[in-house]
Amino acid sequence: MNESEMSIPELFKCPISLDLFTDPVTLCTGQTYDRPFIQKWLAAGNLTCPVTMQKLHDLSMVPNHTLQHLMHQWLQSGHQFHPESLYPSIAELKYTLESKNTALEQKLQALEQVGVLSEELPSKNQSLIQLDFFQLLLEIALGAKGGLSQEILQLVEQAVCCAVKLEPFSDLRCLNFMLKEEPKLASFIILLEGGTALIKVSLCQLIQAMAISSSSSSSSSSSSSIEVEEVSIIRGIINLLDQEQDLDVCGSGIRAIIALCSTKSSSLEVFVKEGAINVLIAYILRVVQRVEGKTWVGQATRALELMLSVESGKECLMRNRTNGIRALVKMVFRVCDEYHEGSESAVNSLMILCSDSKEAREEAISGGVLTQLLLLLQSQCSGRSKTKARMLLKLLGSMWSEDPKAYVRL
Repeated sequence: MNESEMSIPELFKCPISLDLFTDPVTLCTGQTYDRPFIQKWLAAGNLTCPVTMQKLHDLSMVPNHTLQHLMHQWLQSGHQFHPESLYPSIAELKYTLESKNTALEQKLQALEQVGVLSEELPSKNQSLIQLDFFQLLLEIALGAKGGLSQEILQLVEQAVCCAVKLEPFSDLRCLNFMLKEEPKLASFIILLEGGTALIKVSLCQLIQAMAISSSSSSSSSSSSSIEVEEVSIIRGIINLLDQEQDLDVCGSGIRAIIALCSTKSSSLEVFVKEGAINVLIAYILRVVQRVEGKTWVGQATRALELMLSVESGKECLMRNRTNGIRALVKMVFRVCDEYHEGSESAVNSLMILCSDSKEAREEAISGGVLTQLLLLLQSQCSGRSKTKARMLLKLLGSMWSEDPKAYVRL
């Protein structure tokens, strides 16, 4: 390694290549990598963050323009300054953000600095955690005054994005307590419905984190448990999925739904009651034929499967069985889906419905499920998916033998 390489500040080094970033991108974990190297890591089949080893629930990459700008300044200066010299102390940043006398532009600059400093967590800048920046950032986001003006949305967007970066190292109970305050809960819902795409994604990520934390702390005392039970939040996520056109935002909402339904059985009934099943069906039918970009349709099918585990969920889908079963049949096998994401959930859901209902069996067969199952069996799907497909074929075959004329008419 030559002298110029040794002088590269740590902030400007990719954690994988240990060399200067060429195209820094940030993952959902908040960690930044050089695009070519993280793409190679993911292409090798790794689905974790190399630094934190967290499982990646979202494989999208966001360009880190702030870091790119700092690197440009550093290179233009002939390496004459260290990037940390650009920043005031972390304590000064906190004072700037807390002060009521701080101008909006100054707060935006301070938040930009917090975002860059948080890139080096947990190895450096632990003061961000020790000084409880996570709670401060949430207070800024949920306490912002001035409606949804462009300036306020910019402030909130930076605050919640920084909060997401700090979340893995922070205590989520403060967010739980905030959402018990009516004004802050109202702000949360308003931002979930009317914020920028990045705000919506970040809020859904925080909901997902709260649900997972609630599950892991289920054995602890009630005073320390984290709960997401507000019907208004669940309704907000459903509305997001129903009205949002940005598929990345929809994907974040779907992951939040899965986290809530997987960790709290009481949430299943609430989602069903609030109309989540029909919204999920409509979403699947809307995007199932898309061949470009991440659609999250497989995870939407998984969310539907979870809701069919309660009787009210089955009853709700059967009331809309023409669309519901059609959506599930389409998800059994998709030519455009190399990894058959959602196939197993679709087959499981059809098993649940067809085991109990002749109408469901007739709807599935008329919708072409037999052809779909045979195509799935001939594909490169997992052995478990094939086993489930054979079970469903056997079930439908037994029904056929009982009353073949009924199915011929279909």
